[in-house]
Amino acid sequence: MELTAAQRQELSEAQAARTETRRPTVPALEAMLFEPLPVLDHGFVRVVDYMGDDAAVVQAARVSYGRGTRAANEDRGLIRYLMRHWHSTPFEMCEIKFHVKLPIFVARQWIRHRTANVNEYSARYSIMDREFYLPAPAQLAAQSASNRQGRGDVLEGQEAAEVLELLRQDAMRNYDHYQAMLNLDEAGNTLDPARQGLARELARMNLTLNAYTQWYWKTDLHNLLHFLRLRADAHAQYEIRVYAEAMLAVLDAWVPAVAEAFRDYRLGAVTLSAQMLGVVKRLLAGEPVTQEQSGLSKREWRELMEQLGRAA
Repeated sequence: MELTAAQRQELSEAQAARTETRRPTVPALEAMLFEPLPVLDHGFVRVVDYMGDDAAVVQAARVSYGRGTRAANEDRGLIRYLMRHWHSTPFEMCEIKFHVKLPIFVARQWIRHRTANVNEYSARYSIMDREFYLPAPAQLAAQSASNRQGRGDVLEGQEAAEVLELLRQDAMRNYDHYQAMLNLDEAGNTLDPARQGLARELARMNLTLNAYTQWYWKTDLHNLLHFLRLRADAHAQYEIRVYAEAMLAVLDAWVPAVAEAFRDYRLGAVTLSAQMLGVVKRLLAGEPVTQEQSGLSKREWRELMEQLGRAA
């Protein structure tokens, strides 16, 4: 990801600005503020504002005044208790605002999380940049034989080269046609004075879904954790998962005690149904249990055995 001269100037000015505040700040996150974290080939995530910290979660849970006088280990224990028992309201007291640059098809997955305030770059008002996501060779994979929404073996050799070239050619060709329909170049200059050009809101429909868009995305900590639990999961699509992983680094800097509890009780944990728990109890008691005796479907049984590190 390369920033334009104008973007670098804007970033430098934002980082140089100082504003006096009486609210709590987090030095580790302050150091990351405004700095783009590169994602994919042209994308990024950057924090532009935030409110609250670990102590704000504790304060809300205790409904206390000030910053509190309890020991840090007590605060950590309370945060872990809240996370463990799914008490979400105290986490809603913290908020964060991201500026994200991402491919349109990733944005369409992301927007399904309807628990944030979003303002996206408008292609009705502005001209889209000539930037497209082209997957790295390791991400060019065939359809999974067992998962209708997943990937299988990585494409190799000539087939991989042809797919990548088709993606590049189609994106470039469609953008060329987009400009021709607008009758404008990327700087907004008229290409042919004899033509009017198509309206931006119509010309944009010709762009490919790997074109990059941008938005500001503001959410509270509780809903950010829900987003990360789904999108930082190993089963999430790679192209959105890498954004979630960049945001996990932000979480670690912003609310380290919350991030630790989240990794332990959400990302690193599994949920067992009542039937699954019953099977585990029987296994612990030394009883041999088969899938047919378990009351679980074949898929549930396979998932349970994988979670327990046993052969299905």
